[in-house]
Amino acid sequence: MNESWKLRRATASDASAIRTLTREAYAKWVPLIGREPKPMTADYAEAVRRHRIDLLHLDGVLAALIETIAEADHLLVENVAVSPAFQGRGLGRKLMAHAEQIAVSSGHGEVRLYTNKLFAENIELYRKLGYRIDREEVLTIGVAVHMSKPVHAAGGKP
Repeated sequence: MNESWKLRRATASDASAIRTLTREAYAKWVPLIGREPKPMTADYAEAVRRHRIDLLHLDGVLAALIETIAEADHLLVENVAVSPAFQGRGLGRKLMAHAEQIAVSSGHGEVRLYTNKLFAENIELYRKLGYRIDREEVLTIGVAVHMSKPVHAAGGKP
């Protein structure tokens, strides 16, 4: 990646840009599942206040983001969104590695996430990154696949 990239924490003033990027990133899934995925309907003004959202800019343009929630015993990845114009450049991988670093630095030994079972390419990416499928949960709107990965500091044990 030759572009100049910068990662920074979102602030309240970023909520609109977060909403726009997320809606663009998830739009491709609407025909597959017949509805807007949960991240497309989220209240990002509230999410910025309650969760950690990190924004990845490439050459000054918002290209991707990751939303995480510190739970008692793990870090939950709530949302990873990459603008369609920037997909296929490894930004999702970069953001997932960032989440793992957040987990380790905050003393969590595990990162968890969930995704729609129909989002097969996402599940495959997470598996390639070392995440395992823990369980599937049947919901009224589809099947959620819950995944996790143990993480640890360099040289430490999971």
